[in-house]
Amino acid sequence: MNTFTIAPINNTLKLALQEKIDHKTKPIGALGMLEDIALQIGQIQSTLTPEINSPSIVVFAGDHGIAKKGEVNPFPQEVTAQMVLNFANKGAAINVICKTNNLDLYVVDAGVNYDFSAVNGIIDAKIAHGTENYQVQAAMTSEQCAQAINKGAEIIKDIHAKGCNTVGFGEMGIGNTSSATLLMSSFLDLPIEECVGAGTGLNKEGINKKAAILSAVIKKHQVKSPLEVLKTYGGFEIAMMCGAMLQAAELNMVVLIDGFIVTSALLVAKAIDENILDYCVFAHTSGEQGHQKILSHLNVKPILNIGLRLGEGTGAALSLPILKSAVNFLNEMASFSEANVTNN
Repeated sequence: MNTFTIAPINNTLKLALQEKIDHKTKPIGALGMLEDIALQIGQIQSTLTPEINSPSIVVFAGDHGIAKKGEVNPFPQEVTAQMVLNFANKGAAINVICKTNNLDLYVVDAGVNYDFSAVNGIIDAKIAHGTENYQVQAAMTSEQCAQAINKGAEIIKDIHAKGCNTVGFGEMGIGNTSSATLLMSSFLDLPIEECVGAGTGLNKEGINKKAAILSAVIKKHQVKSPLEVLKTYGGFEIAMMCGAMLQAAELNMVVLIDGFIVTSALLVAKAIDENILDYCVFAHTSGEQGHQKILSHLNVKPILNIGLRLGEGTGAALSLPILKSAVNFLNEMASFSEANVTNN
């Protein structure tokens, strides 16, 4: 598996950035989170004039062995492939939002149970046609897990080489809220009942059944180390996102975190290198109770809270204009002295 070297963000510019922010023609703190974002991005990029260049969303897709039985997911497994085809045909919400905000969109087949060889617009990074059912055995082998992490890193290197310095992550995979729940329970040491949610639309009875199934999975495996947890409960799309996040942080990119599943991948990445959090901007709070608890555990404040629970990177895409506004006010807004405005 790749090893990653992630430096803490540059604190030497923090005071100078804060002074620049505070001397803009506004009361101190009046631009709220925009000021925090501008400060963070300036530190990530080690400059007083940060930029958002070629911002991109990368959607990783993969299937999950447990979804074949239909016990934890109201939609059948084949919906994963159908939605990936919808992405390729530019018909999904993420396509519309990226087009609206002039964002590059990359769709990655990390391990969907379908052959996309005749389909344009999909990056082929398939590890296998879905993971194994973790009710029976680990979702993937150690080799597959390492391969997925490495593939995610390679994809980010390619996107970075095209001039991208800001990347948001999304996902698609029927059953992947179950993987996210298991990862959350493992890394936060919480009972499954405090982590599980409705996913793509389970009712209360379905949620209780899902909780019972996932509790049994936790008792069966009882794994602890980050990579063992990932290979046992994760999906190929989650492992690939983990590698992509670590690589993006190593390259000093701004890492835009979407919803529940993406944030569960971040828990793995954080367990590998805690410095990754310095590079992360949290796009939104999703409707999944587990997501809200992870954000609280990480002590982070998301940008948006507008009731999203779709995935696909939609929250990340919607928050990118706010990141652009943050760096633009820092670079283009007049200071008190430049505008000849009295500053008491």
